[in-house]
Amino acid sequence: MRPKATGPSATKPRPAVVRSLIAALLILIGTFTLGVAPASAHVLPSSSVQLNVREDTIDATIKIPLDDLESASGINLGDESAATVAAHSAGISAYLLSHFSPTSDSGEKWAVDLGQVTVAQTGNISTTGLYQELEATFTLTPPPGTDSRSFDLGYDVVVDQVVTHVVLVSVVSDWAAGVVDNPHEVGTIRLDTASGEVPSLHVDLGEGSNASGFVSMVVLGIQHIQEGTDHQLFLLTLLMPAPLLALRRRWGGPAPVTKAFRRIAGITLAFTLGHSAALALGTLGVPVPAAPIEALIAVSILIAAAHAIRPLFAGREVLVAGLFGLVHGLAFSETLRELDLSGTRLGLSLLGFNLGIEVMQIAVVALVLPPLIMLARTGAYRRLRLGAALVVAVASLGWLADRLGFPNMLSSAADNFGEFSIPIVAILWIATLGHVWVARQRTKGKVGVTAGSITQNRALLSDVLPSPTVRRTLTGLATKSGQART
Repeated sequence: MRPKATGPSATKPRPAVVRSLIAALLILIGTFTLGVAPASAHVLPSSSVQLNVREDTIDATIKIPLDDLESASGINLGDESAATVAAHSAGISAYLLSHFSPTSDSGEKWAVDLGQVTVAQTGNISTTGLYQELEATFTLTPPPGTDSRSFDLGYDVVVDQVVTHVVLVSVVSDWAAGVVDNPHEVGTIRLDTASGEVPSLHVDLGEGSNASGFVSMVVLGIQHIQEGTDHQLFLLTLLMPAPLLALRRRWGGPAPVTKAFRRIAGITLAFTLGHSAALALGTLGVPVPAAPIEALIAVSILIAAAHAIRPLFAGREVLVAGLFGLVHGLAFSETLRELDLSGTRLGLSLLGFNLGIEVMQIAVVALVLPPLIMLARTGAYRRLRLGAALVVAVASLGWLADRLGFPNMLSSAADNFGEFSIPIVAILWIATLGHVWVARQRTKGKVGVTAGSITQNRALLSDVLPSPTVRRTLTGLATKSGQART
């Protein structure tokens, strides 16, 4: 019989126990590792129908994953390349048109026209993965005399065959309802597994009016200036030296207040007229080369910054503001061109968008210029003007490089200037009010010293001249002398 083991070796784990522990550890690690898998698992791609509501028609842009389209239609798309899709365009068009049949509330069918079909890669590596997507735009025309703002969409592309597929329907533009920059979802389309049918989605766009469209364009104009840091910087930088006099190619002392306000009003009005004219021309069809216009805007800001440092066109700021206003207006026009409006809606949009721009510009000028005019009468304004102009010049150089095809950190930082506009304005007002308070305290101190000297003079005269008549006469003269000094 072998002796019984004692000591430390008696507790040595058996190989089977070790293997079990290792297996348990691996299972535990696998549980934590795979437990987060659902969060990074691929989400099934979905289709979308985006409605652009026009005055008499509705454009419906659809986007469909090619894999699901191939499964539902039975069309073999092979490598899913653009060439393959183009080769099967007739079959794809026929399939799409057979599954898209909108009807009015009274049951009348709408006319459906299909535009060009394109293919592009889309998706997200961490969610849906990358996949090929088909895009096409339909023009939906309601029968005469029917309500174009309430209808059944009649769309069941792919969802009638692929159980897991979902179609997301949204309105991306509806001028009459005030939807120009805030898309919203209308509903979803999916297969009802209980009945095996696809319920038609009813679209109710609600009441539309010219008033709603006009108000939405005013709001859009306000937002455009609020978010357009470059437009704000140009105008404010050009106005920065407006409260000063130009002397021998240098900025000198403060201009009279009335003259400063006239300059500010003239520059602001000229910029308004310039961009309003260009906005109308660009919206009505004048070709607008986007990249050169954006680069010219950066150049205009750089020139305004250089002028704020040293006078380049003193006395001609109104002319410069009007000319560069034309450039900025052409950039504004791109926003309206994208809406593709005509007739009354176009006229109201031009008016409303311009009004929104002016409201925001006036608000910015009213907030910033009063403290600048007050600070222009202090020694601190020179440092403030030079520092601000240098910062704006650097930002404009970053924008210019970026818009010429050289992305850089300066451009990204300059784009975020708008986030700090409220704190900057608050600091500017606090500094101005603080300076005014200090100046008043100093003035009160001087007045107190002068009043004290007058009292001392009266007491001295009372002691030296005992005659009441002479004393009153000389006291009056002393008082008038003191008042003259003050």
